Amino acid sequence: MSDKILINCAAKADEVEQATVTFIVANASLADNNETAIFLTNDSVNLVTKNGADGAQAKGHEPINAYIKQFVENGGKLWVCPACANPRGIKPEDLIDGAVLFGALPMIQYAKTATSIF
Repeated sequence: MSDKILINCAAKADEVEQATVTFIVANASLADNNETAIFLTNDSVNLVTKNGADGAQAKGHEPINAYIKQFVENGGKLWVCPACANPRGIKPEDLIDGAVLFGALPMIQYAKTATSIF
């Protein structure tokens, strides 16, 4: 891997296009051979729960599940903000394979070594 890229996804529940673009950019980063992590906050944490992204599709794009699956299969890191997951009742066992609860401190430590942050 050449660079470390950190992308924050803070899309609201009704902002499917914003979340989709996050995953398109993240997948492009992986295709460019970069270590890539997405830190999901706010409503976007629901996207990486089992069945949480079912039916979500922005106009003119594949379903967001396809982009999420591609990201995980290509080695992307899906980090879920515990401060956002906890009030929504999301527990580790509710997350899809490849997604983990990842707190603010380790995310900040990663950010300090990242080449680019979006």
